[in-house]
Amino acid sequence: MNTKVAIITGASSGMGAATAELLAKNGIRVMMAARREERLHQLWNEIISEGGEACYKVTFIYRHGSLGK
Repeated sequence: MNTKVAIITGASSGMGAATAELLAKNGIRVMMAARREERLHQLWNEIISEGGEACYKVTFIYRHGSLGK
């Protein structure tokens, strides 16, 4: 099994979204993380409808250590 997976933070817009789209188009599974759920879901839907593999998690890192260890 030689599956590649990329975790992309800030994936709801800008360079993060562009990176997620590009990697998915090249056969890499993408895990997207960002604050804006509506935009994440929209991007996820675009990737899936084009045959890519993706998932997303809404994250809001507002201070150091907010995700724990």
